[in-house]
Amino acid sequence: MRNFVITVNGKSYDVAVEEVGGVAPVIATPVVKSVAPVTPTPVATAPKTTPKTTPANGEKVLSPFPGLIKGLLVGEGESVKKDQPILVLEAMKMDNDITAPCDGTVSFCVAKGANVESDSVLAVIS
Repeated sequence: MRNFVITVNGKSYDVAVEEVGGVAPVIATPVVKSVAPVTPTPVATAPKTTPKTTPANGEKVLSPFPGLIKGLLVGEGESVKKDQPILVLEAMKMDNDITAPCDGTVSFCVAKGANVESDSVLAVIS
């Protein structure tokens, strides 16, 4: 059993929780003692990938929403046709094909595994 102090609406409760195994009763009792504030532990996050330089000319392919680049479907410098899927953007556990907005040669500004924000430049079609 592990004991925790939980504060709800300014009222503290001692709570005992079983670590492993079957179901254990959870007993909550009011605490009258003062509890020291708990400092949150920072959570490690995946490093953000620095985007490559964006070519000056060509049509930019922007991220419609934040997500993870799950895969590049065509090679760097490869010719693509309008509406051809060029990469997979995962958001909220769903894979989304990002397509070329026009015919041309693709130049990626991101790599597989990169986290991107909304409106980030993913690629340029020139």
